[in-house]
Formats: sequence, C-alpha cells, structure tokens
Amino acid sequence: MEMNDLEASVTGLVKPVLDDLGIELYCIQISGGKGRGLLRVFIEKEGGVTIDDCQRVSREIEAILDVEDPMPGPFTLEVSSPGIERPLNRPEDFRRFTGQTARVVTIESVENQKFFVGEILEAGDDEIIMLLPKERQVAIAYKIISKARLEVNV
Repeated sequence: MEMNDLEASVTGLVKPVLDDLGIELYCIQISGGKGRGLLRVFIEKEGGVTIDDCQRVSREIEAILDVEDPMPGPFTLEVSSPGIERPLNRPEDFRRFTGQTARVVTIESVENQKFFVGEILEAGDDEIIMLLPKERQVAIAYKIISKARLEVNV
C-alpha cells in the first residue's frame, strides 16, 4: 500500500472516532519503513487540546487500529496538538491562518529563492500569496511547497 493510500485508510478509521469525541483531526503523518513505523495524529478542538484529550484519543484510536490493523507491521502511535508552530499541509490550513506569518520552503526556486517568511495574504485552490519584507508579494504554488509551518513572532 502506498503512503497516500495508507494515510487515507488510517484517516477513514480515525476521523469518525474523533468526530464522536468532538475533536477535529488536523492531520496524520506516517513515517518509518522496515522495523517500527510511526503514526502521528494531530488533533484540535475549540479552547485547545489537553493532555487528557490526547490520552483519551490515543486509547480510542489504539482500539480501532488493533481491530482493523491498517498499518504494515508494528508502529508507535503519537497523539498531540499541532502546536503554535503547526505544519501547514492543505489549502484549508493556509486559508485558516490567512493574515498570520508562515515559513515556507519550496522544491523549486520562486523569484530566485526557495525559503520564504512572510504573511499569508491569500490562499487559493492552487497557490498562496505571501507578503514578504519590503512589501514584496510572491505567489507560490502548493505543488512546489516541500514544507510550511506557522512562524511564531516573538
């Protein structure tokens, strides 16, 4: 099973459990290969995620994953909040945090650079528009973003 198929399969099992608990699935990350895999489940809820929420979700998810067994081989399950420097993976993530500062790394150069820190001005279906220092705007296609996360301004 390819990683996207595996993520979709695990998401299909996990999301209804979280919906029943009143908790939102932010994203799932699966890594590791041979040996022991790692399944990270990032959750959110109004008012913030507590340790008790993570423990409760972990117990519920472990139960369904033990029965359905979608993971190839042994794995470690981690449940947590995405945190303040949360990853931005989907267009919805960028839309949700429009107006905030993000750090974006691309696999191809855009205007002679691959690393950007700036305000998310717009998040469309195919690209984001960021406001960089010196009032410069840049459009970055989602398909060339290798990594993005919110930037904490201190």
